[in-house]
Amino acid sequence: MFTLISFFLSLISLTMIIYAFVNIHTSMNDKTLFAKALLDAVGLIVIGMAVFDVSKFLLEEEVIKSHEEITHSTQKATLSKFLVIIAIAVSLEALVFIFNAGKKDISLLIYPALLLVAVSFLVISLALYHKMT
Repeated sequence: MFTLISFFLSLISLTMIIYAFVNIHTSMNDKTLFAKALLDAVGLIVIGMAVFDVSKFLLEEEVIKSHEEITHSTQKATLSKFLVIIAIAVSLEALVFIFNAGKKDISLLIYPALLLVAVSFLVISLALYHKMT
């Protein structure tokens, strides 16, 4: 079951990345659309890579390592790896949102800034978890 889920997640991420490149290619003739396509492509590629990383994570942890004995240190490493994947993806997406909001309306910058604050709390929480365990 996890193999099938991992396969479909990989397929979705590959589709997102291909769509980003196709979108860039089709907007090359118009400079205003090209700049927007580049920013959108960054967001799609970041999300696509995060989805691919999650699918790889599922395959490694649930299919390949499913027969190994699960220890506390293994669980800690697995949780840390998953949270780092999420933190990186959300951070990069927040940066893309900052660039988009800066070009449209400066009052929209509060939302990506709050997203970066949330990611910061996630990283600090992960560090505290590692310190306490």
